[in-house]
Amino acid sequence: MKFTRKLIAFAAAAAAALTLTACSGGGSSAKSVDVAKLADELNSSVITTDTLTETKSEMLSSIYFFEEGQVVNSKVYMSGNATADEIVVVECKDENTAKDVLELLKTRVSNQSELFASYNADEAGKLDKAIVKTSGKYAVMVVCDDYDKAESLLKEAGF
Repeated sequence: MKFTRKLIAFAAAAAAALTLTACSGGGSSAKSVDVAKLADELNSSVITTDTLTETKSEMLSSIYFFEEGQVVNSKVYMSGNATADEIVVVECKDENTAKDVLELLKTRVSNQSELFASYNADEAGKLDKAIVKTSGKYAVMVVCDDYDKAESLLKEAGF
C-alpha cells in the first residue's frame, strides 16, 4: 500500500515537472537574430539616398547612452551626409535589458527629430516614421527611405 502511494506521488510529481517544462518552452520564444546580417541587409535594401558607414561599437555608449554590459552584440550604420538615415541592430544581455535599450533608442529618435526639425524638415519627416522595436533580447532602430521593405525584413527576422 505504501509502495503504491509512493509510486503514485512520484508519477504525479514527474507529470507536473514535465508539464511545467513544456509550458516554459525552455527559454525565450524569440528567434535568434544574426545581428550583423540583419543590419547589412537593411543597409543594402532600405537606404537609397545616402551611403551609411558602420559605427564602431566603442562609440555606441556615447551616442545611445547604452550602459556597460547592456549590449552583447551590435551593428550600427549612420549617415555621414546630414541625413537622418540610421540602422541600429543590437543583441542585449536579456529581454528586460532590451526593453531598457528600446527606451534609449526612442530617446535617440526624439532627439534627432528635434535636431533635424531645425534645419532639414524632409529628414525630420523620416524620423516621424522611425521603426523602433524589440523581439526577445534584440532591439532595432531603423530610419530609412523604404519603410515597407524595412518592416518586411524585420518581420522575416522575427520582429
